Amino acid sequence: MTTPTVETAPLAGAHAISRVIKGGWQLAGDHGPVDPTEAVAHMEAFLDAGITTFDCADIYRGVEEMIGTFIADVRRRRGREAADRVVVHTKLVPDLGRLADIRPHEIEAIVDRSLARLRLERLHLVQFFWWDLGVGDPGAALQVLEACRRKGKVGAIGVTNWDRGPIARFREAGAEIVSAQVQYSLLDRRPAGGLADWARAHDVALLCYGTLAGGFMTDAWLGRPDPGFAHENRSLVKYRLIIDEFGPWDLFQELLATLRTIADRHGVSIASVATRWVLDQPGVAAAIVGARYARHLPRTLDVFGFRLDEGDRRAVDAVLEQARGPSGPVYGLESDRAGRHGRIMKYNLNTNASDAVHGARTP
Repeated sequence: MTTPTVETAPLAGAHAISRVIKGGWQLAGDHGPVDPTEAVAHMEAFLDAGITTFDCADIYRGVEEMIGTFIADVRRRRGREAADRVVVHTKLVPDLGRLADIRPHEIEAIVDRSLARLRLERLHLVQFFWWDLGVGDPGAALQVLEACRRKGKVGAIGVTNWDRGPIARFREAGAEIVSAQVQYSLLDRRPAGGLADWARAHDVALLCYGTLAGGFMTDAWLGRPDPGFAHENRSLVKYRLIIDEFGPWDLFQELLATLRTIADRHGVSIASVATRWVLDQPGVAAAIVGARYARHLPRTLDVFGFRLDEGDRRAVDAVLEQARGPSGPVYGLESDRAGRHGRIMKYNLNTNASDAVHGARTP
């Protein structure tokens, strides 16, 4: 059987990305045990298969370092040309507790720390997020990122978890924002409420996480009873809340059964159908999939070996028309820190006493 060719997409002229991005949040420790040595060793198989783009963040504990170790190892064994095929999308997320007083040199220090962790001379894409736009000066922080871009430390600037309102506002103020990383899946279609069309019209690429809802959108959950919210894995709690917004568990099961029927026709998995649906949405450049190890690679690549037809889409739409949510702006539910979505978030993960970041008081 021929291995499908991985689709690629340009990111507003900044660089080319694989349309499936290897996610890094699941390597950060909140998703069960992770063997860093094994995780690093398996990254090479994804690179060689054509999944060249890796997503991480300054606040994903240890993940930038893992990817940096991988890049350095490839560079040592196979040369710079092979290592340079790796494209890294990281994030810059200042702590909620520091938004009011964080200084420009601290923003740049976070960039420098990511460069050191990733062992790169330039960060391909830095995705910016500010927990509360009513606190502090996010525009000044974006200006620091623009300065870092001019210095050659940053290749391109994106944002995370913002709807079109703030993206448009900061672009109008001069920030060259080329991408928006947002939650987008069959269970959460909030980006289709206005962001997707606006982004496509303004050359802002959507990079979509939550495509598989932390693993809920897979064959493993078909036919299973509602587990409620008692999950040790924080990702499962997050996405079980999204299922609750989507509709009752029975409707979620109807969606999985519909996807299974479609998957049977194409000889693929539920996960592949769910990912293909996201990739086919207007404005979507890539889907971020949290495949930890190389054993997940064949199923991951299946998404590039088939296409959904009109009948497939009608069957899916018939289920989606029954969904009650989620509704509202992108990240609106999650931004309510007193609400059930916001209460599970961790807001101050950037502080680290061993780093000269977030706490440095010298200019």
